[in-house]
Formats: sequence, C-alpha cells, structure tokens
Amino acid sequence: MHNHSHSHHHEKNDRIGWAFFLNVIFTIIEFIGGWLTNSTAIMADAVHDLGDSLSIGFAWILSRFSDKEASDKFSYGYRRLTLFGALVNSIVLIIGSIWVLFEAIPRLSNPEMPVVEGMLGLAILGVVVNGYAVFKLKAGETLNEKVLTWHLLEDVLGWVAVLIVSVVLFFVELPILDPLLSIGFTLFILFNVFRNLKSTLVLFLQAAPEKETQERIKQSLMEFPEVNGIHHMHFWSLDGESHVLTAHLELSDNFEVENLIRLKQEVATKLASYHLSHTTIEFEFLNESCRDDAN
Repeated sequence: MHNHSHSHHHEKNDRIGWAFFLNVIFTIIEFIGGWLTNSTAIMADAVHDLGDSLSIGFAWILSRFSDKEASDKFSYGYRRLTLFGALVNSIVLIIGSIWVLFEAIPRLSNPEMPVVEGMLGLAILGVVVNGYAVFKLKAGETLNEKVLTWHLLEDVLGWVAVLIVSVVLFFVELPILDPLLSIGFTLFILFNVFRNLKSTLVLFLQAAPEKETQERIKQSLMEFPEVNGIHHMHFWSLDGESHVLTAHLELSDNFEVENLIRLKQEVATKLASYHLSHTTIEFEFLNESCRDDAN
C-alpha cells in the first residue's frame, strides 16, 4: 500500500515537473519569437505563459514538500508556500502586463505589421506544446493538477486566438489587430491577477476564509448545555483549503474530569464534519479569568 502511494506521488511530481520545464523553455522561445516577429500579441502571451510557469514551478516545489513533516520551526508544515507562490506570481504578472501595455498602446495610433510567417509558426507551436501539456496533466487527480490544467487550457485558447489573427494578417494587412489582441490578453491577465491577489492578501492577513462556516462552527459549539459562551475564537486558513480553529469555551459549571473528557470527545465529533486541519480548544471554568484577556 505504501509503495503504491509513493509511486502515485512520484508520478504526480513527474507530471508537474515535466509541465514546468516544457512551459519555461517555451516561454523563453516566446519572448525571443515575439521580439523577432515584432508582435506585441506574442509578447502578451509570453507574459501569460511566464505566470503559468511560475504557478507550475511553485506547485511542483510544494508537491515535493507536501510529504515533509512539520518541524519545531515550521510547526504548521509548508502549506503556506502556495500563498507565497501566488503573491510572487501576481507581482511578476503585474510588472509584465504593464510592460506589454507600454509597448502595445502606442502602436494603436502607429501600428506596425508583425512578421506574419513567424507569428503563424509560433502560434501553431504554442497550440501543440500547451495542448500536449494539458493532455499530460489531465491524467492527474489532485486539485493542484486540475487547477494547472485549466491554466494551460487558457494558454491553448490564447494561442488559438493568435493563430486566427496571424491567418487573417496573412491575407489582409491590418496591423492594428496585433496590439488590439495583446491589450485584450493583458487586460484579461490583470483582471484575474487582481482577483487572485485580493484573495491571497486576505489569507495572508489570516482573515476568516468563510464567514458562514465560522458562524456555523460557533453555533455548533454553543449547542452544548455545558457551554455558556465562546471567546478568543480564531478561524483562519493556511492556504485557502486547510483551515485552523482555536477557541476558548466558557463552561457553565466546574465539571468533574470524567465529564470534561466526555465533553471533549463530543466537541471533537461535532467539529469532525468541518474537516479542520488543526484545532485547539480550551475550557474555562466558572469565575476563571482568561489569561489571554491581558494581551
């Protein structure tokens, strides 16, 4: 059983690592190709693929760390690496997108014809490379792999758009199509980046990931007749998927140890349905002052 699990994890790492190296190599080709063909649309696609390369790279690093045990220094493990990866990715994409806009917007008033043959060749290569990467990652069953598959599918659709524009330019001289396409790509990238950046920063600041779930947890704990109140309740997330809960439960009486053990087991059973990664529950007795109130 262990060997099968280890083999499956190794296969997953191989798939993500393979997609990462393929994407990085092709992104470098894109930037060189975009410069040689004088196409801002290809440059915009290159920026998008650079962002996906970073996403895949951090996913690959995280998948290699995921089996590593938590340590005294990193007591919650390494899951928050995904947030760091998302933040770095967002910053790189914003810088790259601003650069593409600076290149593309002036070309609206003075459009330049790209090298259409090179643009067409890169578009065909882009569809094939990203399409093959989607095919490889589609075999994966983890959430990480499914998200990355959608990223690469977006890249395929982006290259299909470049392919269509390059075919049109092959027959009709409309150089303005190139900057229009690059601006469209870039605005799409920035829309997604700012949406993801907002959710990433909220998680970084340890805000409650789901307000409704937090309220349901509180109501569930208050259903126990032994519980008079709840305070210092903190519900936050390591990475958007693995949630953490800490809370102080104010007891209605100074119960015997046997009753406290039973209550502890009942609380654990009640919280099991929320699939929390870490929980810390403290009981406070009648007339007991909370040591955290001074902080």
